[in-house]
Amino acid sequence: MSDGLILAGEPMGLLIAQNEGPLDSVSGYSLAVAGAEFNVAVGTARLHHHVTYMTKLGNDPFGKRIIRVLNENKIGDEFVSFSDTHKTGFMLKGRISNGDPDIFYFRAGSAASTLSPADVEKIDMRSYSYIHLTGILPALSEDTRKAVNMMFDKARDAGLTISFDPNLRPQLWPSEKIMRETINNLASRADIVLPGTAEGKILMGSDDPKKINDFYRRNGAKIVVTKCGASGAFVTDGSEEYTVEGYKVDRVIDTVGAGDGFAVGIITGLMENLSLRDAVKRGNAIGAIQVTSRGDNEGLPSPDELASFMAQK
Repeated sequence: MSDGLILAGEPMGLLIAQNEGPLDSVSGYSLAVAGAEFNVAVGTARLHHHVTYMTKLGNDPFGKRIIRVLNENKIGDEFVSFSDTHKTGFMLKGRISNGDPDIFYFRAGSAASTLSPADVEKIDMRSYSYIHLTGILPALSEDTRKAVNMMFDKARDAGLTISFDPNLRPQLWPSEKIMRETINNLASRADIVLPGTAEGKILMGSDDPKKINDFYRRNGAKIVVTKCGASGAFVTDGSEEYTVEGYKVDRVIDTVGAGDGFAVGIITGLMENLSLRDAVKRGNAIGAIQVTSRGDNEGLPSPDELASFMAQK
């Protein structure tokens, strides 16, 4: 078993507004690539770890660009397939001075929504040691839900460490009830669960980090790290619980991708045999770096950039 990471998700074309204002009134957009799991793949590869990404794309310009960006970042694409009948999803993202930008998706019926257990059957999980999944892919269709469940089963059988970020997208689910049941079931089967306090409120009725951690630990997760925004993260691993303080930044430019950067820090930290506390500290640092950048993943650091940031704070 090699020390590599595999992810599955839906990368999308990302059109970022070039000026502030409502999405229907901006004068132009710049093109990038978005997607929570894609962000984690990019961040992990930038820290010089072996990463493979599984998805399905359309035979269209967005799909071709995504492949190019995967290759530029040295992310394995052997489990990327193409559809001639479904298009690659894309999204619009507003430009703002601070806070959360407006986002609008064009992803219904996308190629990624047709991922199925048949696609998962091709993967030899024994080639990896970590798998990272989120609550986005299972939201896309019944087929993707079945595929993600199979990935959990295959990863568990192969002895991989499974990390799971709820990454709630309520607008993608048939109902909040199905979302809550599916996400909580998947989280109960993960080794590491990475909720946020707002997600806890929706998924289990509380935004108290200790109650969130206790809930997922009780349900079966081994380690729970709840993201608490600027104040850091609350960790429960079965033997102890503690808060790891966050990093302060001079200016928040764009919050998108911060949670993905956080996941990058924890996963790569554990891959490098850091203690859990130090891995969470790295996660806080990468999340802080990411909010100072406008793109979804452009701010994710190299090893030198990460070390420099952490040394100064």
